Amino acid sequence: MENNQSLKDRVILVTGAGQGLGRAAALACAGRGATVILLGRTTRKLEQVYDEIVAANGPMPAIFPMDLEKAADKDFDTLAQTVGYQLRRLDGILHGAAEFESPSPLGQQTAEEWQRLYKVNVIAPFAINRACLQLLAAAPDAPVILVGESHGHVPAAYWGGFAVSKAALEAYFRIQAEEWADAANLRLNLVIPGPVNSPQRAISHPGEDKSRLPSLATLATDLADLMGPEGHGRRGQLIEWHPASSMNT
Repeated sequence: MENNQSLKDRVILVTGAGQGLGRAAALACAGRGATVILLGRTTRKLEQVYDEIVAANGPMPAIFPMDLEKAADKDFDTLAQTVGYQLRRLDGILHGAAEFESPSPLGQQTAEEWQRLYKVNVIAPFAINRACLQLLAAAPDAPVILVGESHGHVPAAYWGGFAVSKAALEAYFRIQAEEWADAANLRLNLVIPGPVNSPQRAISHPGEDKSRLPSLATLATDLADLMGPEGHGRRGQLIEWHPASSMNT
């Protein structure tokens, strides 16, 4: 665990916390003293992250299993109500969950795949932010981070429904950031990582030497910094992340 306690006494919701970037982000936030709400589809994976945090003497996290593909409005409302009842506050959200399909021609993609991508990558972040808005508005400082993708920012052939869903997330980000512009405590940012050694990258670039790529832990460290005091003043920004930048691009 980190010695940096910049998120001490804060409650941070991390989606996709059972694996990949969500897991790395949850560990990074807990390492900075946050009480992390671990949201993900698979309870077993969430329990493993829970155990990692406790073993490292981090604040005791909470587990909230949720399948974002199948969730409806009532489920997102239940999430917010449960957080409010059990933890009494919410100081930020880091949207680490993502649905991904291997690159392929549009003619080989299905409506079902597009619906799954859109529900997890666009609808879920919107719905979680909407449901939790009252809790976020009550926090002195409430950072919310969306994670975009370079092919959503600049679409390219074969990236299909994934690129379209991430482009839609970027459109949502711009609308929501403008609507929250007058709320001084709500700071929404969209981070677009470059190539990272991740499970998604292993699928999209199977023959690539991943050893030269930055790790998920490196990205997660910068995301955790953005959630804390170091991120003050960063509001409504689209941030293209590179490991040497420390979110300064």
